[in-house]
Amino acid sequence: MGIAFDHTTLGQRVVFGTGQGVENTVAQLAELGSERVMLIAGVSAAETADAIAARIPVAVRIGEVVQHVPVENANRATDAALAHGVDAILAVGGGSSTGLAKAVALRTALPIVALPTTFAGSEATSVWGLTENERKTTGTDPRVLPKVVVYDAGLLTTLPSRLAKASGLNAIAHAIDGFWAPRADPINRAMGTEGLGALVGGLRALPSGEIDAVEQTLYGAYLAAVAFASAGSGMHHKICHVLGGRFGLNHAELHAVVLGYVTAFNAPAAPDAARRVSQAFDGVPAGEALFRFRAEIGAPTSLAELGLAERDLPEAAALALEAIPPSNPRPVTQAELEKLLRLAWAGEPVSKGQL
Repeated sequence: MGIAFDHTTLGQRVVFGTGQGVENTVAQLAELGSERVMLIAGVSAAETADAIAARIPVAVRIGEVVQHVPVENANRATDAALAHGVDAILAVGGGSSTGLAKAVALRTALPIVALPTTFAGSEATSVWGLTENERKTTGTDPRVLPKVVVYDAGLLTTLPSRLAKASGLNAIAHAIDGFWAPRADPINRAMGTEGLGALVGGLRALPSGEIDAVEQTLYGAYLAAVAFASAGSGMHHKICHVLGGRFGLNHAELHAVVLGYVTAFNAPAAPDAARRVSQAFDGVPAGEALFRFRAEIGAPTSLAELGLAERDLPEAAALALEAIPPSNPRPVTQAELEKLLRLAWAGEPVSKGQL
């Protein structure tokens, strides 16, 4: 039959250099000719943002960064950008900072320069998300893809352990969900496979404190995010977006908890994806590998631990079912989805044939 696919590669400049994040960010903004910058940075990234702010023309600075990007915050930031005549947006921090920058860019088409301080990967995608009335809406638009991404592994060496683990599993979810996403093709599968291998090795080595481990993890997170941006959101991400928006659960930790269950559910119907995941984890079967890995690195294990009430599981299943793409390799019913979420709520690893 041969190979046939339609692949779109997103255009973006990536500047990677440990210890050079501030310098490279200043240089990239100067190259863009930016004279009135909106700087978005939460408390955790304030020190880095201060160092950059001292060297660039900041017109307005936003320090209130909220996960899942409430639409009210997006509206306020957009109004501020327009009122101050902003000509570029600088996002310093994790996925929430980048997400707010994207929300502004969606309305204004302003260019974004992103300096990530987690492994979130949002900086490499054209995916935006907004939450209103406890419902998270996502979409893709070329206007929200950061024009430049500046990576500095040195900024992630002090990342709190729990956040590093959850953020790393969020990145792994980009690679794995991309294997069966609606626009999966040989190119994004290849990038996802390389990214997954780098992430597994990097996350295992992170406790050593060596900068090489952080660099490897950051490199893997970028590749996985690029693959995800091309392939689209699969079953796993749709579930996490629904749970995060409706119940206000931590974004990265949701991925850490849910990924193994979705993988165990889909793996029998997606043998190529299962093989790629298994190979990254030393030949351990795909679903089992992820349950072992989250225990190995000490990541969160249950939706109950994240604050989801058991009584909310039927509603969560019903909402998620509406969002799951029809292209998912295995058809899913509400009863099956509720069973999956109930296992995830309890934090129980899945036995063969249980899902």
